[in-house]
Amino acid sequence: MKPQFWVAGSCLGAIMLGIGSADASEAGCLQIDANQVTAQIGPMFSGMMTEEINHSYDGGLYAELIQNRVFEDNADIPVHWSVVQGAGSVAEMALDHAKPLNDQLTTSLRLTVKEVGHEGGAGIANDGYWGIPVKPATTYRASFYARASDDFSGAVTASIASPDGATVYAQAAVDHLSGEWKEYTVSLTTPPGIKPTADARFVLLAHSPGTLWFDLVSLFPPTWKDRPNGNRIDLMQKLADMKPGFLRFPGGNFLEGSSIETRFPWKKTLGDLSTRPGHPGCWGYRASDGLGMLEFLEWAEDLNAQPVLAVYAGYSLPPKNEVVKPGPELAPYVADALDEIEYVMGATNTTWGARRAEDGHPEPFKLTYVEIGNEDWFDPSGSYDARFTQFFDAIKAKYPQLQCISTVGNEQPESKRVHSRVPDAVDEHYYRSAEDFEQEAPTRFDHYSRQGPKIFVGEWAAYEDVVPWSEKSWRQPPTSSLKAALGDAAWMIGMERNADIIVMQCYAPLLVNINRGARQWRPDLIGYNALESYGGPSYYVNAMFNTNRGDEVVHTALSGLAAGATPALDCSATKDSATGMLYIKVANTTPLSQSMRVRIEGVKRVSSRGFDVELGSSQLDVNNSMSNPGNIVPTTHKIKGLGREFTREFPPYSVTVLKIKTK
Repeated sequence: MKPQFWVAGSCLGAIMLGIGSADASEAGCLQIDANQVTAQIGPMFSGMMTEEINHSYDGGLYAELIQNRVFEDNADIPVHWSVVQGAGSVAEMALDHAKPLNDQLTTSLRLTVKEVGHEGGAGIANDGYWGIPVKPATTYRASFYARASDDFSGAVTASIASPDGATVYAQAAVDHLSGEWKEYTVSLTTPPGIKPTADARFVLLAHSPGTLWFDLVSLFPPTWKDRPNGNRIDLMQKLADMKPGFLRFPGGNFLEGSSIETRFPWKKTLGDLSTRPGHPGCWGYRASDGLGMLEFLEWAEDLNAQPVLAVYAGYSLPPKNEVVKPGPELAPYVADALDEIEYVMGATNTTWGARRAEDGHPEPFKLTYVEIGNEDWFDPSGSYDARFTQFFDAIKAKYPQLQCISTVGNEQPESKRVHSRVPDAVDEHYYRSAEDFEQEAPTRFDHYSRQGPKIFVGEWAAYEDVVPWSEKSWRQPPTSSLKAALGDAAWMIGMERNADIIVMQCYAPLLVNINRGARQWRPDLIGYNALESYGGPSYYVNAMFNTNRGDEVVHTALSGLAAGATPALDCSATKDSATGMLYIKVANTTPLSQSMRVRIEGVKRVSSRGFDVELGSSQLDVNNSMSNPGNIVPTTHKIKGLGREFTREFPPYSVTVLKIKTK
């Protein structure tokens, strides 16, 4: 039976006045029985969902600065590359397939330098992902594969420079290019004291006539934990600050692809970058696959999070709705999923465990959950039950300890759900208006059977007024306003109270490059450009909840609630069983300050002092931005006057976490 929250009761005669009245100030009384545990909260309760959308990986978390580094983004022209010609120099460039680097990277960029003037050479430049970020006293690692014609005898200079070439921030020379493909690597260090800018490009400049071919041109800034081929530091720090328990990947539509052929090709994302051609994404741009299977796993490891692995299950996205028929046709895809699981958690004496060790990570990764497909309720063929069963049986036969997640949850029609097997959990996705979340949160999961599969709320987010998939949403700020963040808070409170059935949950999407043309969806948690990043109000609400949770949900009852009314306050309470710290989360979604009497039972003592973590504003439409990243952020205050009973006032449009030490 679900733990009760909205129950009638008495608490020193507290009442709730009509929310619409001007003098509405008392929201009732919250009774907490800290000794009555209604649910355990596991370490994987809150996590992150990720997919390649909004340039989340390329041009986002993945630190590579060169866009179209293997010249596959366009079959006809070298997009994001341009010819550089100093005074008196003449050169031209074109894509070339005649002598590829290898059988995976089959396109190179041919630079033909016809003349070199006295004021500089001729070459090629890359404009990066909406600029190349230049920061003072920073060392970048530049690398490229190149070969040259016999008549080329000069040097090649690699540099980071302003678009007009007038300012060179860093440069290094490479001599003696040969007639065969070879990798060249240089370090580029910017001087101290320069002003940070993204108005820069990466340049490869030849200093004598001849023909040169380039492939896999790369430029990396310093990365998180100094990982080669690693992630961007500021974004990883923001993710780490959220204390996620899991990372769901490769995530969303990126797993399925727009066709069977363009599904996430995990085996092709392993090993050296020179063997990774990338593949078409499903949000209008090509994925480099530099952030591949091992990098996903290391990303989770670096955040002390556990991977939640999604495997391709034989269905790809609308409008094609391509389906692999269950049975013999699906068998190779099931085998591929078993290989993938073995790569993640297999011992080094297994085929794919040995490959993981060869790739640099001998230790297996911990894995508990495998999700079979993504949003298979879109499959019009009705084949998911049979496809899920085929994967489920194969996975359980080899890895009986793994939990299998169905992608069709209870919010979908009964006819679409899995019946032939009982999933360990089902994935439910919720994109709702803030008002809908506030209305649904108190009772949304009340009717769920506690004997059925657990719930993974694998994607959820509140929006203000315009649905995320509408073109109108693109004209709104990329991160949510306080209005949506309040809906998010109410929804998280509802999920937290129902942790007996909800085992995992994560907001989506996680990341967004805010530049024009980079974004496909909003709202998102974290926005960034080439240089900087910021968290929106919903980011901070998520962080507040994730970092103030404990491991037990305790019984709560709010009295004084007017029948049929939307509650002025939404509340939950959790406890750390080891320390006795009590966390009371309160969302005030109204324009009025609300006073609530709190009564704590089931403890020997309540400390008179504690902490109040609060985020709010008198206006609903406030947001953060690149120019004002701290416009609305949580503040922490020491508070006193606490005890077994106390009264607390919660400001209009606010989210509050009270941290109270008990024994």
